[in-house]
Amino acid sequence: MQIYSKLAATAAIVVATSAFLAGASVLLADAASASVVCNGEGQCWHAHRTYAYRPEYGVVVHPDGWKWRAGEHYAWREHRGRGYWRNGVWIGF
Repeated sequence: MQIYSKLAATAAIVVATSAFLAGASVLLADAASASVVCNGEGQCWHAHRTYAYRPEYGVVVHPDGWKWRAGEHYAWREHRGRGYWRNGVWIGF
């Protein structure tokens, strides 16, 4: 009976450790994620966290490292915090 108790305790520790490591990797992946966001006015900026932009914001989210092609007219407009550019004005949310 004692061996079954030890096996059950070991299994519980393995499950708890696995859950902890899985949760930590999700947190690290989110913290390290970034994206390039552009609006229809040709203004782009880096978003250092994943945000849910509403469709009425009129933005497109690209993966980090995205670059516009030759002949396309975009400009970098960096800004701190959460939000988006519209008509040359930063709108925070």
